[in-house]
Amino acid sequence: MSKYDHIRPYHDEEVNHALKAISGHPMVKSMMKFIYPQASEEYIQEQLSNCNSIRDFQTTVITQGIQNVLSRSSHGLTTTGFDKLEKDTAYFYISNHRDILLDTCLINMSLYKHDLIMTASAIGDNLVKKSFLMELARLNRNFLVQRGLSPREMLKSSKLMSEYMAEKILADNRSVWIAHREGRTKDGNDVTQQGVLKMIGLGKGDAAVFEHFKKIKIVPVSISYEFDPTDMYKMPELMAKHYEEEYIKSSNEDFNSILKGLTGQKKRIHISAGKVLDIELDEIANSGESANKQFQQLAGVIDDNIYQNYKLWPTNYVAYDMLHKTEKYREEYTDKEKRQFERRVERRIDTSNAVACQNFLAMYVNPVLNKEQLDGKA
Repeated sequence: MSKYDHIRPYHDEEVNHALKAISGHPMVKSMMKFIYPQASEEYIQEQLSNCNSIRDFQTTVITQGIQNVLSRSSHGLTTTGFDKLEKDTAYFYISNHRDILLDTCLINMSLYKHDLIMTASAIGDNLVKKSFLMELARLNRNFLVQRGLSPREMLKSSKLMSEYMAEKILADNRSVWIAHREGRTKDGNDVTQQGVLKMIGLGKGDAAVFEHFKKIKIVPVSISYEFDPTDMYKMPELMAKHYEEEYIKSSNEDFNSILKGLTGQKKRIHISAGKVLDIELDEIANSGESANKQFQQLAGVIDDNIYQNYKLWPTNYVAYDMLHKTEKYREEYTDKEKRQFERRVERRIDTSNAVACQNFLAMYVNPVLNKEQLDGKA
């Protein structure tokens, strides 16, 4: 027994048994048929029975599945920065968060293609309430972030998770991924939450917190989708926030978001891995500021890295000009790209509702504003 048993993914020796146990589940069968559309039931079962480790499952099943997703619902994935990272080295990847499932799957696929160490990845336990989703998460090397706890229980859980992540990197040489905020960014304004950074620092042991951050090798990562496949489905929460109303998720909302993220049109996707934070951490640690101020500064450094490496698409520029009724970025998109995005807006929201239009466009505009703000600092 381990103190991490209730949050950890499967160990390799548990993988084959777990796969056999869920292989007959209707949703798992549907998933496997999607991954291997031309294959017989016997071939699919053989593929599963040959998975004896998480890496087997990720490279045989998940990577193939994500490639199929991309071929059917995107114009492809491009990456930058991964070639600058060292093989056989574990890193702590912290990224903006747009899609529940795809973000981590695409990052891991990028790591795999660059022969880098794949990640143990954080996932909220609220997202895997269905038993087969919990099994698939554990098979995909996800560890659980516990939600809905009392403040006292949350502190205990956060410390345990922080220790787990530190152990993965420093003892097991396993990379880790976590989103820079709790939950996905709904409005396109990617802002790192200090609470996430403080949680990461809880596992520092006897080291000073910024020395710990240097040891785990923090790498900011930027993920951008030309079309957000779940943009329309984020609108109810954005509208409730605009009108200062309480928003209550439906029982299947997260599961439906996972499906829409996989099947919805994304057009082009880009992931950029930044440089390992190093000198910046020394400067913050030696600034003489209070602990809270230092965490604020670190959040700002991560934000700046994400904005700097964030790939802006024609959709972002079209949305900016539509929202601000200008042609400031007219050279960044073609007439065809503008018409295509305008049609998307018309299909996905009531364009006679000014508030809906503003919130929908803002999802695509905020990355432009963040890049402008960053350029203004230079």
